[in-house]
Amino acid sequence: MLTVVNADGSTPNGSLIDEIVREGARRMLAAALEAEVNAYIAELAGERDERGHRLVVRNGHHQPRKVTTSAGVVEVKAPRVNDKRIDEASGERKRFSSAILPPWARKSPKISEVLPLLYLHGLSSGDFVPALEQFLGSSAGLSPATVTRLNVQWQADHRAFMDRDLSSTDYVYVWADGVHLRIRLEEAKAAVLVLMGVRADGTKELIAMTDGYRESSEAWAGLLRDCARRGMRAPVLAVGDGALGFWNALNEVFPDTRHQRCWVHKTANVLDALPKSAQPAAKRAIQEIYNAEDKEHAARAVRAFERAYQAKYPKVVKRITDDEDELLAFFDFPAEHWVHLRTTNPIESTFATVRLRTKVTKGAGSRGAALAMVFKLIESAQARWRTVNAPHLVALVRAGARFERGHLVERPEEAAA
Repeated sequence: MLTVVNADGSTPNGSLIDEIVREGARRMLAAALEAEVNAYIAELAGERDERGHRLVVRNGHHQPRKVTTSAGVVEVKAPRVNDKRIDEASGERKRFSSAILPPWARKSPKISEVLPLLYLHGLSSGDFVPALEQFLGSSAGLSPATVTRLNVQWQADHRAFMDRDLSSTDYVYVWADGVHLRIRLEEAKAAVLVLMGVRADGTKELIAMTDGYRESSEAWAGLLRDCARRGMRAPVLAVGDGALGFWNALNEVFPDTRHQRCWVHKTANVLDALPKSAQPAAKRAIQEIYNAEDKEHAARAVRAFERAYQAKYPKVVKRITDDEDELLAFFDFPAEHWVHLRTTNPIESTFATVRLRTKVTKGAGSRGAALAMVFKLIESAQARWRTVNAPHLVALVRAGARFERGHLVERPEEAAA
């Protein structure tokens, strides 16, 4: 195969190295499919009709299709098999189905992502094998005993994660949220308490994850105290919704940490208290606040919201004005970080897929298994999390640098001078 390579090493389809990797993946996949078909035909070579002709033979290739793999999108032509045998039970022709590339497959699933979703969706370990045949083909090699061993290992992984030392990692920002997934937790009103953080180098990372009843102060305090016991420093800023449980616990364990209320939760909270006819205008007025040029303009937008709705909806206005300082705290940090700090979206977006794919199950299931499955899903998602904008500024925030209107105006050493 000839490829035009530009002076900078790129090709019409991207970089040369990416193209080499994709071509290698395509060839390996093609070879594996050929070997699979050859083995299938060789195994059934003795199956013949009354005239001595083989019942299972090669029959060219299927139409090309594109498959998304970890190496990128590759185009493959799967070999086709002509199987003339008749299933005695159903009376229908038997069909060859590739365990490597099932007919429907357009991307390669990962066991670490498929199994947790199936478990949280309500399947028991005995149901996994038939379910996984839809993902991985009939030769997936996962017996109920294998799934059980994986489950035990993942629970051990979660316990090890929750016992790890945190003294060597500095989390400057943290997001906290209690996520209600309606999954297999032992208490009907239990939530998954999630703490995510931004390290000093700007990378996002899961800090801790456990379950807690009703997102209570006691549950959050237990989680935060455990993090402090394992060496976690007080973060500079914590972002969360309006649930008092977390904020009370934060004041107890990390009293010096500043508070930032989530604007997504606050907006929903305000709009729910207004008639539908007033919601579009109110939503625009709220957006004017958190999208303001700086803190001064945001405060003016709060006053404008107050003037517009105080007469008819004073209690709704109080939902903004009573939390004004904590809603506008993010303006005191680098402007590049504002988009990350004004909501708990990093947690919400991670759990969106899990929340959409789970449902109420008849049995509560195992608490440890459910938490382990959620943990493995987050662990898989974490590999795709991107760093915050301007990551070099995170260390300055920890060092105590001061920002006005989103811009650095003073370094600690300059202040001392």
